[in-house]
Amino acid sequence: ENEILGIIAIADKLKPDAPKVIKAIESLGIKTVMITGDNQKTAEAIAKQAGISHVVASVMPEGKVKEIIKLQEIYGLVAMVGDGINDAPSLKQANVGIAIGTGTDIAIESSDITLINDNLDTVLKAITLSKAIFVKIKQNYFWAWFYNALAIPFAMLGLLHPMIGAFAMSLSSLNVIYNSLRLKKINLNKFMEERV
Repeated sequence: ENEILGIIAIADKLKPDAPKVIKAIESLGIKTVMITGDNQKTAEAIAKQAGISHVVASVMPEGKVKEIIKLQEIYGLVAMVGDGINDAPSLKQANVGIAIGTGTDIAIESSDITLINDNLDTVLKAITLSKAIFVKIKQNYFWAWFYNALAIPFAMLGLLHPMIGAFAMSLSSLNVIYNSLRLKKINLNKFMEERV
């Protein structure tokens, strides 16, 4: 009667690639924070395995929104990755809400980006692609202004035929389109092999 017949243990299991992905994200200069409803001890154990140094534990769903606001006040832009009903308000509050595609419908609806699977390296791919897109946007602004700033004043002063100015404007548009299409050549798998 006073013998232990068995023990049942329940624990959150960390995805095997989590530590590598977290390290790769931090190598891009992005700070990682874990905000969870789990108790402090459990949260710290998971965070230690994942390589996350900053943990906010025992947080209720409405508290997660407050934590996101605090992080926005400190760091400015905040992205959040989540998959559950409890994450939906926080995903909405974050500057960029990233929902795991296998998560709840409300989390997916509340997010800005929905990942098509639950692989953590997809988060890193999304970050990499967004950085590449931002670089292209800046390049496209430069080329659009460069052609127009060069051709329009000359055309206005009569030093350049207006048709050449119009041609330069068309050329700038084509250059912007071509430059944007070069995004298709980004090999995210090669990037992942180098980072993870």
